[in-house]
Amino acid sequence: MITLIVLTTLVSLAVTSPVLPTQTWPPAFCNKLECPKYTTVKTTKDYEERIYEPAKWTSTIVSGMAYNAAVSKGFMKLFSYIEGNNKKKVTIPMTAPVATKVEHGQGPYCKTNFTVSFFVPFADQASPPEPSASDVFTNPIQQMTAFVKSFPGYAKESDWTDTAKALAESLDNATISYHKDFYYTAGYNSPFQLFNRHNEVWLIKAN
Repeated sequence: MITLIVLTTLVSLAVTSPVLPTQTWPPAFCNKLECPKYTTVKTTKDYEERIYEPAKWTSTIVSGMAYNAAVSKGFMKLFSYIEGNNKKKVTIPMTAPVATKVEHGQGPYCKTNFTVSFFVPFADQASPPEPSASDVFTNPIQQMTAFVKSFPGYAKESDWTDTAKALAESLDNATISYHKDFYYTAGYNSPFQLFNRHNEVWLIKAN
């Protein structure tokens, strides 16, 4: 009888207790890959506010007009790096997300800079293997507060831009200051994962 009561209580807690992403690590949407640590400070119906710890990323910059082509090109450069195209000739585990900083040009026909990045695994954070390619670099990112809006499915370029606009509108309505000259996209899934896909747009709080 006591055992039944205990089990019933545990089930009730599992159903009713809120679970923040930082209570278990990594979050489920990281798909058991290492991903950057953050603390959730607020969740609203429109966005989640996170404080990301300082961390190193491996990055490359691709200039172009089309998001998908630029991110694909950047991804392959970084994938080559983790597959052994580095000064130590070591294989580095894949991490999540593939984060892309999107900085649009000043005019309608100007190219956009896409900084595509892989999170450096925790074991290599102190001293990441040096890239062999001249256009791949270690990118230290300081602590930052990100306003995050997520959406499911296979993301098209319009999904990223529409989500970024919706997030910006929510922050404007709440009179929250953020950097308006760039945003981040974050994809967490292999192209071969059909279900439970997770995508995020980040806007970064302005100091």
